[in-house]
Amino acid sequence: MIHASRILVPIKGNPSDVEVLELACEIARKSKAQVYAIHVIEVKRTLPLDAELQDEAERGEDLLNQAEQVGERLGTTIHTDLLQARDVGSAIVDEVLERGIDLVIVGIVFKKRFGEFDLGVTLPYVLKHAPCRVWVCRQAIAAPPSGR
Repeated sequence: MIHASRILVPIKGNPSDVEVLELACEIARKSKAQVYAIHVIEVKRTLPLDAELQDEAERGEDLLNQAEQVGERLGTTIHTDLLQARDVGSAIVDEVLERGIDLVIVGIVFKKRFGEFDLGVTLPYVLKHAPCRVWVCRQAIAAPPSGR
């Protein structure tokens, strides 16, 4: 059985968010862990780090409210936090260190770039730098049209 006392779920607004939150809640119920969901607003270098990004903040709050609703539905409290940072990956790793996280569950969608499966920039950074376990839950690949 997996034991974790603090689980971090970075959410981005992907279809996989609900699935990873449900997984975190299931693990939390079994191991009496705390679940944290964060949404990181990436601030462009041309703006001050504390710039007011109203649209992004409202979207982030909506995503975090949805995360809390998933927790309520499953009987688990999900602690949420909206962050602003220059780099999403380093913000996630900073949260891991600050909160003493022992499991990060990241949901990703299957996407291609230049015809190849692409993990993007954030996930490889987290995999390389987070001192705890990191689980990656990739969304199923959509079946190609059958042409019939």
